[in-house]
Parts: sequence; structure tokens; C-alpha cells
Amino acid sequence: MKTNYLFLFIFCSLLFISCTEDGALSESEDSFTEDGLASSEPGGESSGVGDGDGSQDNSGIVTAGEWNDLTNWSFWQNLLNQEEADAFTSDWQFNTTNRFSFKVTDASNLPAVDIPISVKQGNNIVWEARTDNQGTAELWIDLKNNAQKTADASAYSFYINNTPITSSVHAFSQGVNTIKLNVSVPVQSKVDLAFIVDATGSMGDEMDFLKDDLKQVIQNVKSNDGNLQISTGTVFYRDTGDAYVVKESAFTTNLESTLSFISDQEAEGGGDFPEAVHTALKTGVDQLQWSTSAKSRIAFLLLDAPPHNESQIKDDMHTSIQKAAKKGIKIIPIVASGINKETEFLMRNFSITTNGTYVFITNDSGVGNDHLEPTVGEYEVEYLKDLMVRLITKYTE
Repeated sequence: MKTNYLFLFIFCSLLFISCTEDGALSESEDSFTEDGLASSEPGGESSGVGDGDGSQDNSGIVTAGEWNDLTNWSFWQNLLNQEEADAFTSDWQFNTTNRFSFKVTDASNLPAVDIPISVKQGNNIVWEARTDNQGTAELWIDLKNNAQKTADASAYSFYINNTPITSSVHAFSQGVNTIKLNVSVPVQSKVDLAFIVDATGSMGDEMDFLKDDLKQVIQNVKSNDGNLQISTGTVFYRDTGDAYVVKESAFTTNLESTLSFISDQEAEGGGDFPEAVHTALKTGVDQLQWSTSAKSRIAFLLLDAPPHNESQIKDDMHTSIQKAAKKGIKIIPIVASGINKETEFLMRNFSITTNGTYVFITNDSGVGNDHLEPTVGEYEVEYLKDLMVRLITKYTE
């Protein structure tokens, strides 16, 4: 059974937001091992924690870093040229060779938000996405083809708002495709925030912290922009053979409803290393009622173990990823202690293919077991709560 002591504090800190002017603790120094993989040695002092009985605030303790592979594409491509990284991504059937990136603006040169964009081969839809609050979208061809072949863009048709794109479209290796619409796009204000959480192991009385912590998250985001209409939903998951596999609470603007659901949850079960990640992902994407029109849709996936590595599970997982991209859901994994390199690269593929980013807990807080050093470039160490607020703000401003 996995150690879940850290999970208690990670999730509490994740859901508690009391933003400071600068959440960064330090900037790491890059070093490279003999195999060419990057490592970092971030600074930061440890903080004490309470007893978990609610007598002391346990937020603002856990530290984390962020790495966005989409904005560090050359780094990601170089990693895939290395045997280890290539094997991990190929095993889970992710081929990110054929990336087509778009930036869409409206008639006023403002980001065109929540615009459907797709690529087809003949009558078959290959990939669908929606532009985010910054007007960006990512399309993928042959994502599940392990051959890593470069696609011929001329063999495909690209559409925006179900209308063919008549201008030439090129792969990301030749730059971002910029498209300007001749109409104004309505301003969106809805924001959907989902928290998909591995709930294996024992949480005890610490779950009581979650009511106040989640409230702080929503209140802080609302205080940053009072015009946003924020809905929250949650999915807790364990594994087959446990008391339950998934439990979800639907999206709601009623904070108390979400808090009530969270307060009723307990964390236990588990057993073997892999968990029902694919079921949780399917539930989060299919069962939660994501807004048909929105400024931003974000699914934070907090976990410390991979899915089961089985053929049908891989198929289900790819289906959920494709549906998430179609709905405009950014998947942002937050990985805790206990993950291995294979899980790291899988989670980074989740974020890449849904136009998201990758978050990892670091050792700087001194909380919990040792955390895997990610294979990334230079990054800042931040308090997890501040990092969360920064990302939510970035994707909703």
C-alpha cells in the first residue's frame, strides 16, 4: 500500500489558496547527468506541520514546481531522442511528433476563446480541440501511432468553427498557425474547475481541512476577477476491489455543496502500485457536466501512482484524453511522492495533448517521502497553493 501521509498535506495545500505577491521560493540550478537528463537542486527551507486534527493550519507547506513542455518543445523533442524517454512514451502509445499549433484572434485582434478547431482525413475526424482563454489550441495527428512518422499536412483538412481553413496549415516545426476571424467573439465568463484525486490510503481527520481549503481556492479566484462564474466538481478514486472505484460530485456554483461532499470522503484501500486512473479520468471527462461554453475548463489530477498498464485501459485512457481535448479541458497533473519515471512521462503526455502543464511536488518542504526529480530544465520552486493560484489565474484571465 502506498504511503499517503504526504497526500494529506498535498491535497489540503492544493485546495487552500491565500495568494502572496511572489510564491517563488528559489530558482533551481540546472545540472545534467551523464545520460543527458536534466536534474535540479531547488532551495527552500522546511516548514513544520500540525497534528492533522485541525488545531494548526497545514496550508502553505508543500512545495512544487511547474514545467510546460509545450513552451519548451525543443527540450521535449530532445528527450524523446533518448532511449528511456522514448520507451516510456511509446509504451503508453503517445506520438507527439505531429503537433499543429494554432493562435486564433477575432476581428478586434483579441483572443478568440472557446472556438472549436479540428483536423480530418477524408470524412474521419482525427483530432478536435477548443481554443483556450489565450486563443491557443493544439491538434495532433497519429497520436497513437508508435511509428513516430512525420505526417504530410496536405493529406489532411483543417477546420475552425466547422468551416474549412483555406490558408496553408503547417506543423509546429514551421511555427504557429495564426488565424484571424472576421467577427467578434462573445466574452466568456464561465470557469469549470475539477479536482480528480487519488483517495487510496488513510486520511483520518485531515479530511476536515478540505472544507476550508477549497473555499479559499474559490474565494481567491473570485476575488481576482469577480466577473467569473466558477463551478467546481470533484472525483475521488481508488481501485478495483476497494469499497468504491470512483465517487464524484457534480459541477456546482454552490460551494457548500462541494464542501459537503468532500467532508464525507475518507481515503483508504489501494494495495498494488497502479490505481484506477483511467476510470477516474473517464468519470471526470464524461460524467461531470462541463460547460458547453466557457472561458476555461481545468482538471487537476492529483496522484502518486500510474494507471494499470493493460491494452484495454490504454485504449480507454486515450479515448478520455481525446474527449478532454475536444471539450477544451486542460489536464494538469500534480504528482506526489511515489511516482516513477514512466508515470512522469505519461502525465506529461496528458498535459501536452490537452494544452495543459505539468506540476510536481518537490522535497523542499521536507514533508513526506522522497520525491522523484523530474527530467526538466530550470524551474522555480513555489508553494503549491501559490502555484495553483498562478495557473488558475493564467488560464482564466
